[in-house]
Amino acid sequence: MTDRRPLFDAHFHVIDSRFPLHANNDYLPDEFTVDDYRARTERLHVVGGAVVSGSFQRFDQTYLLDALAQLGPGYVGVTQIPHDMPDREIAELAERGVRAIRFNLRRGGSAGLEHLDHLARRVHGIAGMHTELYVDARDLPDLADTLAALPAASIDHLGLHPDGLPHLLGLVERGVKVKATGFGRIELDPAHAIRAILDIDPTALVVGTDLPSTRARRPFAHADLDLVAEAAGEHADAVLRHNAAAFYRV
Repeated sequence: MTDRRPLFDAHFHVIDSRFPLHANNDYLPDEFTVDDYRARTERLHVVGGAVVSGSFQRFDQTYLLDALAQLGPGYVGVTQIPHDMPDREIAELAERGVRAIRFNLRRGGSAGLEHLDHLARRVHGIAGMHTELYVDARDLPDLADTLAALPAASIDHLGLHPDGLPHLLGLVERGVKVKATGFGRIELDPAHAIRAILDIDPTALVVGTDLPSTRARRPFAHADLDLVAEAAGEHADAVLRHNAAAFYRV
């Protein structure tokens, strides 16, 4: 596509060696700064987005607040916090653009699953933050009732695996959102999953580049967004921008 629709990039990472980085399973990612992100997305008509903390950043907030200050209006943060972070610090993060917390059940670096229900409810009550999970959808049956009862939650990367898609769709029926991200790391057919989600709830899906695609089998390609737009059909503008803008309160 030459004339691209406006994109709210609902999932990307900033990796800046000026701030703490921690090897995860002996993996430490290459640097990917705000300037690198801008250069990589120059032709994508990005109008805003969500910077997401990775396992290698653990509970560090300094890189995220710096990245949000550089990126400016329209950009928000998704961070990992310890379960006992004081209320005032959660409120301060929200004031500086953080809109969600993340539980990384695949790679670690986040609060533990035992804290999911209480922490998700606490951050929503304090600052209206929602909760995002990096989880294999095959593991969702054990979490389904907890997730469906939360004030607001989303699942990364289309749930990763085709065998988990029925479980993911069951949560969409119960109000959980889904990110169409990381096509280089998923096992399922993204177009099929996108159509199935939108058939249930056209507001449930958001899209992101997953840049810089750390540990993915292949990096993000511009054609991934073309696939999303084609699969979304009449809902393309909502999926590419408006659903995420509403979810992240931008």
